[in-house]
Amino acid sequence: MTFARQPIRVLGVDPGLTRCGLGVVEGSPGRPPALIRVGVIRTPSGDDLAHRLLAIETEIEAWLDACRPDAVAVERVFSQQNVRTVMGTAQAGAVAIVCAARRGLPVGLHTPSEVKAAVTGSGRADKAQVTLMVTRLLRMADPPKPADAADALALAICHLWRAGTMMRFATAAVAAAPAAKVVPAAAAAPAVAVAPAAGAVPGAGVIPGAGTAPGAAAVPRIGTGIGPGIGR
Repeated sequence: MTFARQPIRVLGVDPGLTRCGLGVVEGSPGRPPALIRVGVIRTPSGDDLAHRLLAIETEIEAWLDACRPDAVAVERVFSQQNVRTVMGTAQAGAVAIVCAARRGLPVGLHTPSEVKAAVTGSGRADKAQVTLMVTRLLRMADPPKPADAADALALAICHLWRAGTMMRFATAAVAAAPAAKVVPAAAAAPAVAVAPAAGAVPGAGVIPGAGTAPGAAAVPRIGTGIGPGIGR
């Protein structure tokens, strides 16, 4: 359980067809993240959709080869009024997910509110506040531009911190769990007393008048031998 203490490298992807932001950060819980690389993939809006998606995949694959991240964080698509924009964002995000899955890398999906809350402390922060905090956290001389690049770095930072928190919780849960005790076979279960046979109650004598008519002879005790008059 030392994974949470080791540096983790995350590729953040802010999906989009015209501009797809990419940002790689590295860090561990309790330490400020470090910037590894940041950039934007651009595809012409007039090109065929298949060619644009292929260009995004090719570029993401090149980033994965160069940066070798431990995980990939992608923005979770949420509903918007502009359906065409949502479709393009979802398609570009799916390409990033497929690229990560092809290499066996874990993928984290984070909503914009989760990213804003992780970076700025408020889920309602605007893009300017997110960019400002990313610049400070990564100790960058200039803010990353365009906003897609800053969003990609914010995604990577969010995933980095959330992954570290989850690992700390898992480690604490394992440490708090009591050790399993092996119960000896002899003490596994108490000895079970054997119930006497039906009717063979210890000390039971002749039950006077039980089930007999008035004046009838008494019933002898069971198992005492041959009753009087039997076999004689």
